[in-house]
Amino acid sequence: MTVTYEFKLPDLGEGLTEGEIARWLVSEGQEIAEDDPLVEIQTDKTTVEIPSPAAGTVTSILVEEGKVVPVGTVLVVIGGDPDGERRAAAPVGPAKARVTPLVRKIAQELGVDLDSLAGTGPGGRITEEDVRGKAGPSEGRRVPLRGVRRVIAEHMARAHREVPAVTWVEECDFSGMDLKQLVPAVLKACAETLKEFPELNARLERDEIVFLDRYDLGVAVQTDDGLVVPVVRDCATRSLEDLGADVARLADSARRGTLKPDELRGSTFTVTSAGKLGGLLQTPIVNHPEVAILSIGRIGPRPVVRDGEVVAAQIGYVSVTFDHRVVDGARAAEFALAVIRRLEQR
Repeated sequence: MTVTYEFKLPDLGEGLTEGEIARWLVSEGQEIAEDDPLVEIQTDKTTVEIPSPAAGTVTSILVEEGKVVPVGTVLVVIGGDPDGERRAAAPVGPAKARVTPLVRKIAQELGVDLDSLAGTGPGGRITEEDVRGKAGPSEGRRVPLRGVRRVIAEHMARAHREVPAVTWVEECDFSGMDLKQLVPAVLKACAETLKEFPELNARLERDEIVFLDRYDLGVAVQTDDGLVVPVVRDCATRSLEDLGADVARLADSARRGTLKPDELRGSTFTVTSAGKLGGLLQTPIVNHPEVAILSIGRIGPRPVVRDGEVVAAQIGYVSVTFDHRVVDGARAAEFALAVIRRLEQR
């Protein structure tokens, strides 16, 4: 007797309730073994490769790439005779109908009759491309908002919608610092200062402020796929050399796309430095659910007045954006000035 497996999107932890089908690693009719790579799932943390739970034939792929579905949705059916009748599962959630709610909405906006379409997606499902093709040519090249870019868009929209953010800026003299150690030095200075300003090392959860007693700082890294924020642990207690090695390792993994899920979770505060691309200053967006973020602008020789004389110094601007529901402006300024003092004394 042939056993049929309906593989559902599993609970990926960290309170995640949905995932995006980033890429199928199999095709319908393909024979696979247990634990063979099955599908890549994109969450708001990372991309996870999920193995097949069973050996058999991939009978039906029920959710197409680029779609976001809730945990528990049947993604694929495995089992049965590939030369015989194919058995489709009854998926739940967005994959249940032959068209997703998003595609149905697009069809309504474009005035396309769904009954007039023959779907080209898995199982005959109607895709967004089917609808737009029926509607006729449109202006410009269209690329679906997917993967890391979709996650960034959702985070930015949520931060803009929910967080009353304020940005404070001041200059810092980096003349006495080895700029090759800039990021670890900033991490260390921020972590040490956060001990004195616990409201910036916190989260707002409903009607409670959660003050965190660990100093795991996120570092923004630009990759070909977008911005990711790996986490450097225990920044307050480790040496600059140790922090620097960890930053380099995480940045390399981020650019290669090999970060582990745990390396993207649990940051308490974020630091970003875009180097030469950073411009004079930035107004960074708070990395939800944190309440503050610090950025370093482009550092370079600028005139400053010392002892009544104009001299050249390595000056850069330090920006702190904070959630005004949790952090008062005066406290944010005091925090940033304390970080600057630590950096100037290194």
